Amino acid sequence: MVSIADPALGSEEKARVESILDSGMLADGPEVREFEAEFAEYCETAHGVATSNGTTALHATLEALRIGAGDRVLTTPFSFIATANAIRLAGAEPVFADIDPVTYNLDPDSAWDVAREMDIDAIIVVHLYGLPAEMDVFRDLADDLEVPLIEDAAQAHGASYDGDRVGSIGDVGCFSFYPTKNMTTGEGGMVTTDDEDLAEQVSQFINHGRTGSYAHSAVGHNFRMTSIAGAIGRVQLERLPSFIEQRRANAARLTEGISNDVVTCPVEPAETNHVYHQYTVRTDDRNELIASLDDHDIGSGIYYPTCIHNQPAYSGVTCSAPKAEAAAAEVLSIPVHPNVSAADLERIIEVINDYES
Repeated sequence: MVSIADPALGSEEKARVESILDSGMLADGPEVREFEAEFAEYCETAHGVATSNGTTALHATLEALRIGAGDRVLTTPFSFIATANAIRLAGAEPVFADIDPVTYNLDPDSAWDVAREMDIDAIIVVHLYGLPAEMDVFRDLADDLEVPLIEDAAQAHGASYDGDRVGSIGDVGCFSFYPTKNMTTGEGGMVTTDDEDLAEQVSQFINHGRTGSYAHSAVGHNFRMTSIAGAIGRVQLERLPSFIEQRRANAARLTEGISNDVVTCPVEPAETNHVYHQYTVRTDDRNELIASLDDHDIGSGIYYPTCIHNQPAYSGVTCSAPKAEAAAAEVLSIPVHPNVSAADLERIIEVINDYES
């Protein structure tokens, strides 16, 4: 079976975890501080704050930015629901614009249209599937509105736009280290920023609002990363460049080999460096393609079959996003992770080229 995801964990990760277990320092500690510093350096930012997962990274960021009740946050309806949930958990409301049907990222023109219709207090741009959004345009929009620009880079570790690493382009970046991501800590997240005060506010919020041993300046959560997760993350960060190289090579072979006219392959605009968290194709009869892949023991996944504004949890949200809804009905992700072999790639290509819609 060629799985849709296969976390690459080896002997070095195990050795690092064993060293943490032997030390007895299992919770937040020096190992996490090292991981924060190393990840911030990788993202070319001054600060990194490790969290318990990607959702808490987003939530803590919004809290640190004082985004809450009565505020509106502009974002995409075509993402994992955590993007919108973090907004709601902070007390604010998500406002959705439509997507670009080619990149699947938030469409700048639609975002500008929505921003002209109502007051916006922050923007969360998602780098979906590992492809950076059009950050120059969104930087201009955020500056024009005088609101913070947040990058949801949960799927885009190491991706870049015009040579700048994601997580360093907006005011703040948020990452996830879930097992299926391009690098993992088991569960975990990270906030990256050049803003020292913002980093400090995030650090306090994820640690019960703590400013001293038993001094708490505000109400906060326990969103801290464990030392075990930090130890895994440090090894995974060292391996991330090779992971990205293999994902990009696998994606290049898929794009080169897939010649079926009823299947649309992903794009990589010239100004971007796509890291292919997912290799997402598009076809009118997705279920038939899934069946063909299943018959040949090839895994696949639909990310995402239902737009956020169509989820029951967001039934009261008004949104016009026909392009996002069309994508949700037609996209399908196929294996691209580093453990996909050359023979696996040829089998995937053959099955897709033989598929008839």
